[in-house]
Amino acid sequence: MRITTGYNSGFHQAGWRAITNFLSKKLSIANLKSGSKQLKTTLTTNKMIKEKIISAYELMADKYNELIDHKPHNAYYDRPNTLQLLPDVNGKIILDAACGPGKYAEILIDKGAIVKGFDISPKMVELAILRNHKKGEFFVHDLSTSFSMIEDHSCDIVLCALALHYIEDWTFTIKEFHRVLKNKGILVISIEHPFYDYNFFKSKEYFKVENVKCTWKGFGQPVEVNSFRRPLSECITPLTDNGFYIDKIS
Repeated sequence: MRITTGYNSGFHQAGWRAITNFLSKKLSIANLKSGSKQLKTTLTTNKMIKEKIISAYELMADKYNELIDHKPHNAYYDRPNTLQLLPDVNGKIILDAACGPGKYAEILIDKGAIVKGFDISPKMVELAILRNHKKGEFFVHDLSTSFSMIEDHSCDIVLCALALHYIEDWTFTIKEFHRVLKNKGILVISIEHPFYDYNFFKSKEYFKVENVKCTWKGFGQPVEVNSFRRPLSECITPLTDNGFYIDKIS
């Protein structure tokens, strides 16, 4: 097992590259201890949160797409940091999970990659198709559900940029990333730094995974966006427990 780490000095965002490690893959069985009533309430709440996230992105999709090329946080912070974690992508099959309006896909296709992308927002997928002029393959799909349209061990790389925080429990999604990746395939993710979120949302319990809300004002009319804040351990454990080892953090 090999782990290489390096932290962004701003403690704002972390980009990670994880390598599939089939030899050390672990299987875990979750013990469901919640009563049926509590489980039903949780599922209903999560569905409502998911619908709010979709609604928010549908509302700001056009403005988001208009600004994505030059908006500082994306163009000069997230993308350069995340792209430098990728190897040579020429000829590689890449899954762009939660692709948004297709900016990452556009860059990767220009570099010779074969890209499949999906997003939970129908409008974002429409914009991704338009941006990439029918190059690549894009479809509407929920990051937290089975990637049934992607075959086992068919991708060289999975990229998931600034999206995992919309999922309460990463475990199933990480397992799906592992399933679709080839042996020694690469998973590249970017997330907000856990301690930044803890401070920004003024959370009282660092080690708790909690639903948080933030009003975004940079994409047209203000819109409330839901996400899930979590401690660092809840970012790392789903990876190391499900067949990955962390190769680099930047």
